[in-house]
Amino acid sequence: MKTKVQKNKKGGYMVTLGLVAASAVYVFSQYTPAAQALASSGTTSTASAAAATAPSGLYNDGTYTGTAYDALYGSVQVQATVSGGQLTDVQFLKYPGDRRTSQNINNRAMSQLKREAIAVQGSRVNTVSGATDTSEAFRQSLHSALIQAQA
Repeated sequence: MKTKVQKNKKGGYMVTLGLVAASAVYVFSQYTPAAQALASSGTTSTASAAAATAPSGLYNDGTYTGTAYDALYGSVQVQATVSGGQLTDVQFLKYPGDRRTSQNINNRAMSQLKREAIAVQGSRVNTVSGATDTSEAFRQSLHSALIQAQA
C-alpha cells in the first residue's frame, strides 16, 4: 500500500491511501508536523507513514458527552471515548428512531459517521446521503464533546 500526503487549498492535509481495488482519501484539518514534512517533500511512503501522519495526543483520555442537537425528526447526542490521546469510539446516546423511515436511515448513517469520525480523529465528517440532518447534528454533538476533550 502506498501513501501520499498533500496540502489542500484550505490549509489541511490530504492523505491518499492507495489500495489494490480502491482508494480512500481522508482530510486532516488538524496541523501535524509529520504530514507537513511529507507534503513539502513530495515523497510517497508506505502505510506505516500514514500512522505517523495521523494526529496524536489531540485529546485528553476519558469519556465526553456532547450536547444534543436537533435533527428534524429527533435529537442526536453522542458520547466520545478517548484513549491514548486518540478518539477511539463514538456512541449515539440519542438519535431519531421513532419512525420506521428514521430507523432505516439512521441505522445506515450512524455506523458510517462513527467510522469516519474515528478515521479523521474529529468531527469533520462527510454528510451521509439521505441523512443530512442526522449528519449535521452528529457533527455538532461530536464537536461539542471533543472541545471538552481537547488537550
